[in-house]
Amino acid sequence: MSARPATATHNPVTDRLTLDVPLAPSRSAERGDARAIRIWLWAVAALVFLMVIVGGAVRLTESGLAITEWKPITGIVPPLSHAAWLTEFEKYKQIPQYRELFPDMDLGWFQAIYTWEWAHRLLGRLIGFAFAIPLIFFLVKGRLPAGLKPKLLGILALGALQGAVGWWMVASGLSGRVEVAQERLAIHLLLASLTLAAIVWIAAGLERASDTRAHAPGPIRAIAACLLALVFVQIGFGGLVAGLRAGLTYNTWPLMDGHFVPPLDHLARMSPYWSNLFDNITTVQFAHRMIAYCVLAVAIVHMVAVKRGVGRGPAYRRSHIIFGLVFLQVIAGIATLLLVVPISIALVHQALAMLVLIAATMHLRRLADESHAARLARSSAS
Repeated sequence: MSARPATATHNPVTDRLTLDVPLAPSRSAERGDARAIRIWLWAVAALVFLMVIVGGAVRLTESGLAITEWKPITGIVPPLSHAAWLTEFEKYKQIPQYRELFPDMDLGWFQAIYTWEWAHRLLGRLIGFAFAIPLIFFLVKGRLPAGLKPKLLGILALGALQGAVGWWMVASGLSGRVEVAQERLAIHLLLASLTLAAIVWIAAGLERASDTRAHAPGPIRAIAACLLALVFVQIGFGGLVAGLRAGLTYNTWPLMDGHFVPPLDHLARMSPYWSNLFDNITTVQFAHRMIAYCVLAVAIVHMVAVKRGVGRGPAYRRSHIIFGLVFLQVIAGIATLLLVVPISIALVHQALAMLVLIAATMHLRRLADESHAARLARSSAS
C-alpha cells in the first residue's frame, strides 16, 4: 500500500510551517492483510479441491457429455420445465455416446447425468467469482504486496484457460467417438492440479517460517522438488487411465495378466512408439503403477534424508505426513483396481492424489522459506 505524501501544515501556536510526515502502514496492518489474503486463498484452494472430486464423479458416472453446448452465461440456469428437459435430452440423443452406449437411457437417467455435469460447471463458475471478486477488492484497496499481483493474475488466467480446455475436452466426445479424448482429459486434470498447487504455494508462502534454525541442504530440497514433479506426472497418467477406462482391465495386483512387467509386444504394439504412452491401455496402466512405486520410494528416501540432514523438526513431521498420504494413495489405488473401479473408492483415490499434491507443494515451499529464514537469522547474528 502506498503511503500518503508528506504535506506542510501551519501551526497557529508557534506560527511556523511544520512538515506533516505520515506514518507508514503498521506491521500489524500488513500482517492483517497477509492473513486475509491467506484465508481467501485457502478457501479457493478448498473449492478447487472439491472441483476435482466432482470432476472425478462426472467421469465415473459418464456425465461429461450430457450438456452438449457451452453457454458460459445462460448455462448457469438448468432446465426448469419438462419441455426444457426434453429439449436437452433430444440434443444428447444426437451424439454417438447415446446411440452406441446408452440407447436405452430414459429421461430420469439423463436428468441424473445432466445434473452432475451442470454442478461441475456451476462449481467452476463459483470458483471464478470466488477468486476474481476478492482479487479486485484487494487490488482496488491496494492491499496486495507488489510481488503477489502478477502471480495472482496468472492464476486468474489459468482459471480462464481451464474453462476453455474443459469445453475443448467435451467437444472431442460430441462427434466421431463415444467419450472425451483421454489426452484432453489428462490436460484438463493437470491444469486443475497446477492451479491448486499454485494457490497452495502462494498461501503457504504468506505464513511465517515455523523454524528459523533448520536449514534444509540443497539435496533435500532437490528431492522434495523431484517428489512434487513425480506427483504431477502420476496425476497426468491417472487422467489417461481414467480417459481410457484402463482401470477396468488387468484387475490383479501386483501382476498384470501374470506378469509384473508385461511383454514388450504388449507394451509397444502401437506405432509410432510414443503413441503407446497415450493410447495403449496396457502401457498406460503399467506406467501408472510404476510411477506410483517411484513416488512411494522417493517419499521414503526424502523422509530419511530430512531426518539425517535437518533433524526432528517441522520438516521431518511434514515428510512423514507426505509418506503417510502416499502410502494411503497406493492402497486406495490397489483397492480401486481389485474392486474394478467402484465410484466411492475411486473418488477416495482421486481425493488422496490431491492431498498428496497439496502436502508436497506446502512442504517444498516451507523448506525454501525455512532455509531462507535460517540464513537471515545467521547473517543477522554474525
